[in-house]
Amino acid sequence: MTLILGRRDIAAAIDLDAVLELLTNGFRAAPPEPAPQRVRTDLPGPGTATCLIPGLLPDVPAYTVKVNAKFPAAAPALRGVVCLHALADGELLALLDSATVTAWRTGLAAAVATHALAPAGAATLGFVGAGVQAATTLAGLRHLRSWSGIVATDLDAARAAALPATVAPDARAVAAAADVVVLATWSRAPLLALADVRPGQHLTSLGADEPGKRELATDLLAASRVIVDDTDLAVSGGALGSAGLPAATAAGTLGGILRGELPAVAPASQPSVYTPVGLPWQDLALSWAVYQHALRAGTGTRVDLLA
Repeated sequence: MTLILGRRDIAAAIDLDAVLELLTNGFRAAPPEPAPQRVRTDLPGPGTATCLIPGLLPDVPAYTVKVNAKFPAAAPALRGVVCLHALADGELLALLDSATVTAWRTGLAAAVATHALAPAGAATLGFVGAGVQAATTLAGLRHLRSWSGIVATDLDAARAAALPATVAPDARAVAAAADVVVLATWSRAPLLALADVRPGQHLTSLGADEPGKRELATDLLAASRVIVDDTDLAVSGGALGSAGLPAATAAGTLGGILRGELPAVAPASQPSVYTPVGLPWQDLALSWAVYQHALRAGTGTRVDLLA
């Protein structure tokens, strides 16, 4: 039997402690074999198709394959499925709504990274883009540490206010007000440059996950301590490649940080940046936790696709 898990099923099954632990352990683990693949192609018209394979984690007896359609003007902009398969025989255990899985796994992975990389004294949190990705990241960051204030900007000011946050007019105003800035947009032009930030400030840029998408200017990336989730993907399809910067720009990976191979906090003399592309094993971490919860709770819809 295959378990069908839609948006409400997934949202109801999110256990922040369980998912954050799986994600943290996934970053700490050695890079999985085979290497993650992110296959993307432009479609006729405004959309793209993306496939992430295979999602693998030590001690999880399953793997994921995610197929997404991305249409920025649509609502939701991302549509597709995550296929959860048994590792032993390929049985299709579950089909999960990929928009919900992606929003939560990206947001909670960003929370793990931001918490690890931001200075302990950082008190004010800012968001550039206040959509669902900002909301899931905020949920994770509030779970991991306390914040004295939240400021946000969005093309829809009401959405920024509903985050909830104090509304700022633009990205520069957010950067001026916040110790930590999370950018989660569809921008293809830089929203912040080096002149807009200050030494010791941390930025997490989630929007530069495809070629051509940019949230941070080249001068800002070049002058910052940059941490990525995967160096090769950051060059081929992420922020470094879109800014024309080489792999050597990255100081290391988040996995290296969490394994203690390099210091977590950047020198006080420069900003720090975390700019992930998103890795297949993160889909597995979220999907496996949700699937186990759904089995215990008896939620979701069971179908026999082979009948």
